Amino acid sequence: MIFGGSGSSLLPGCRPVGSRYLTSRHHTWALGAVPVRSVTSLDGRRQVLVLGWCGAEDSDLQCLRLAALPEDVTWRWPGAYTVIEESEEAVVLHTDPASARPVYLVGHEGAWVWCSSARALASLTRATVDTERLACSIFLPSVPALSSGRSFFTGVEQLPPGSRIVLPTDGRAPRTTTVWRPTPDVCRSPAERLRTTLYGAVAARVASDPELSCDMSGGLDSTSLAVLAAVALPDCFRLNAVTIHPEGNTAGADVCHARRTAHAYAGRIEHHLLAMSAKHLPYTAISAVSATDEPAPSTITRSRLTGQFAWMREELGTRTHMTGDGGDSLLFQPPLHLADLLRHGHVRRAVSEGFGWSRLRRISPVPLLRDAALVSRTSRARALTGLVDHIGGTAHGDLRLIRWFPLFPFPSWSGTAARGLLRTATDRAAAAPDQLSDLDASVRTSVDEIREVARTAVADAEMAAASEIDLSNPFLDPMVVDAVLRTPIDLRVPVHAYKPLLGRAMAGLLPRAVADRRTKGSFDADHYAGLRAHLPTLLELIDGRLAGMDLVAPSHFHLSLSQAAAGVPMSLATMEQALSAEAWLRAHERSPELMWLTPSEEACCD
Repeated sequence: MIFGGSGSSLLPGCRPVGSRYLTSRHHTWALGAVPVRSVTSLDGRRQVLVLGWCGAEDSDLQCLRLAALPEDVTWRWPGAYTVIEESEEAVVLHTDPASARPVYLVGHEGAWVWCSSARALASLTRATVDTERLACSIFLPSVPALSSGRSFFTGVEQLPPGSRIVLPTDGRAPRTTTVWRPTPDVCRSPAERLRTTLYGAVAARVASDPELSCDMSGGLDSTSLAVLAAVALPDCFRLNAVTIHPEGNTAGADVCHARRTAHAYAGRIEHHLLAMSAKHLPYTAISAVSATDEPAPSTITRSRLTGQFAWMREELGTRTHMTGDGGDSLLFQPPLHLADLLRHGHVRRAVSEGFGWSRLRRISPVPLLRDAALVSRTSRARALTGLVDHIGGTAHGDLRLIRWFPLFPFPSWSGTAARGLLRTATDRAAAAPDQLSDLDASVRTSVDEIREVARTAVADAEMAAASEIDLSNPFLDPMVVDAVLRTPIDLRVPVHAYKPLLGRAMAGLLPRAVADRRTKGSFDADHYAGLRAHLPTLLELIDGRLAGMDLVAPSHFHLSLSQAAAGVPMSLATMEQALSAEAWLRAHERSPELMWLTPSEEACCD
């Protein structure tokens, strides 16, 4: 599913082979099964398109016929979608604030071309992979500010989320206005806002496909979605809820909690257990990953995910599947919240929560509170400026510290080009203006993280689409994200609490044991088992494109992989980022590019 267009009449006929025009002005096109809804303004001079899945009623869309679209048009209804206005004077793009439906832009032959796929635009301009962007994704994934506005291809930019972008038809430079800013909402309780928007997001998907399925892992996020879906379903339907488990072991805590929920909603939930065997271990067949706009988050666990999709499609007839992805990023309070409390003068509460966080982490509260006090006087721009001095240093990996940008351990296997590229990216990010500089630190950090999670989730959705399944993440719906991030500081949850906002929002709907759960099953053991099982293939994989870019030193990487497979304790996060990037590079190179029509070819087609 790809859509896009040209903002200029100077570049007619610029569209992919096989695409179709959506308007009479021939600015916007779609390739594949793109959900499209359209209305015409009252004066007939402007056509408005809603591209992507949107849960608005037909009557709701009538407001788009007015002279000016409402600022919240991309987070007013459930779903992830882009809104386009076409007129004689300009093409106007409205991007969603969560980056759940990212849109990219490139200059081509003196005009602007935009598209929902960065890789598609790269094929138009013959753009190469952006090595600097790739380095940031491997070594500094915890600093999404470095990737703001950038794709994985040179010259292909991501349009700012939550913005109104005007592309004049005469080819002049785009004009961008930030329209989304999560200012505190003191009118309704945060739990009420979350319950209303999350239920709306789930109910709209149920209405669209009553035969949908849902993950029900036993954790709070996916179980909440399953329960809301079960409540929203018509009486004649039952929700297919899927719980995966290790083969031969159905006594784990995750399965037990999932069974409690299914029992509580007997008659509305059909519970399915799906066993995962050795053929589904992490790292299995990661080289077979498909080409996407960027490395997919589920590259390492690709075999398990595609196995689940194939099983659901064959056994359940699933067309739409919901997951709880994004819940952690949205519902956990960042440690920077302590700095916000101090900045707003809530010293007693900051000390109390600092002690709670320190007990959870089993560290002294004194360094935490000292860090919080320092950060409360440090701007995001200043923190980015100072970050360059810590790249590759001892601050890497000390995640106990309260910082604007916590850093994963810097690996010994990094290539000689990595540090220089990271410093260049950091300097650029520090110099870039921040359109949300007035937000509290914890909110600003959450915006960055949620946008990163939502944008990368698109790659997983592309993987699901290959199995003919529409993968849906209601926690990443822009209207749900907006509802949570507008919580005033006085009502924000403690930094050491386990998702109390979701617990309050789901009051009376979840079984007590599930609502009170404070842990979740871990798949870490599976990752080490998969590493041991596929070590020879992984050793061969890493001696490839990343090594050629001088981003990794193969001999050192081989040593680290072998040590991890032998059971030496170490963080696998950065290692897995590199393996995912290598697999993605190979997929990009072997997959055919999207073919575009030239203006002359377009004339022949007409």
